Amino acid sequence: MYNSDQLPIEYATPEQQRPMKRQHTARYYAHRVRESLTTRVSKVICTIFLGLLLIVGIIAFILWLSLRPHRPRFHILAFSVPGLAQESGFENAEITFNATARNANHNIGIYYGSMDGTVYYRDQRIGSITGLLQPFYQDPKNTTIVMGSFRGATLNVNNQRWTEFLNDRKRGTVVFRLEFTAAIRFKIRAWYSKRHRMHATCDVDVGPDGLILPISKDRRCPVYFT
Repeated sequence: MYNSDQLPIEYATPEQQRPMKRQHTARYYAHRVRESLTTRVSKVICTIFLGLLLIVGIIAFILWLSLRPHRPRFHILAFSVPGLAQESGFENAEITFNATARNANHNIGIYYGSMDGTVYYRDQRIGSITGLLQPFYQDPKNTTIVMGSFRGATLNVNNQRWTEFLNDRKRGTVVFRLEFTAAIRFKIRAWYSKRHRMHATCDVDVGPDGLILPISKDRRCPVYFT
């Protein structure tokens, strides 16, 4: 093989062995400059767009956190079965309770429809009250007392059921479940949410004296929607 000076390449000098540089035209360099400018502009536009998108996302997340409605918080304060200490007191059976419903939201009000109360024993309904509370509006950071009693027509306890109460009493604990239900809507300024069917379920442990045990007092009740 020969180089440009017709010498065998193995005998050519290092300068002669180097490939010749290709000469580019002015049009080529102009095209490269335009291509470089286009790439830089595209990168700047993409960076600005992604930055704006990130800022909008952060603002939307903060607004969502501040305006996201929190469910009402229910706590059971008192619960008693006064006649539980009696061996045969089912004819005068009564269950009384006292609970709180708190709106923990800072800027969101809650509209409650009529609230109903139900008491269960071993997953069997033994009492219910319709219209425990009439429809009302609850301001932000506000607490409402929910209290009532099951007796007479609102409490279905026969001699057999009372005997079961007494058997559990001998073991030290009688367990009931108190449930509150109501249709609620959230109010954010002039906007109203759709209605949600709210359920608050409170498990209550009662001692041999018929009074709520310390383990259940001030217990927070799980709340869910259907």
